[in-house]
Amino acid sequence: MSVEHRIRLAVADDRAAVVELVEQAYQPWVAVIGARPAPMDADYAGLIAAGQVHVTGADVLDGLIVLVPEPDVLLVENVAVRPPLHGRGLGRRLLAFAEDEARRLGLAAVRLYTNGKMSRNIELYEKLGYEITDRQPAGERGHVVLMRKHLP
Repeated sequence: MSVEHRIRLAVADDRAAVVELVEQAYQPWVAVIGARPAPMDADYAGLIAAGQVHVTGADVLDGLIVLVPEPDVLLVENVAVRPPLHGRGLGRRLLAFAEDEARRLGLAAVRLYTNGKMSRNIELYEKLGYEITDRQPAGERGHVVLMRKHLP
């Protein structure tokens, strides 16, 4: 499996591959959180139809990012990388793409949220310039960490 560098908007025919990628990417977190992470149960047909899912990969999808424009910020709803490709910079590249999209849309910041038990993800986001803005209870899933990165 080799990483294709082009990031493109997902189309309806990508839905099954998107669902499969998300399942693979988030499955290891189920035991950590004690529940299915929310992205595993998202409506990907609807998100794709809304033009919010961006994917990368050739024969098989390697990664994806779900971007939702809000009034003053771009929300990264989900970023997922196929597990064998972890550590190769694909997640960083997808987040850089989100920052570029925010700038293109004239937005001053990117925000995201993650489960507080996903400490590796939080560390990565902090290294990339995201700051924790809040923590909110999330029932059986623990708590949600809200993060934001202001763009120059």
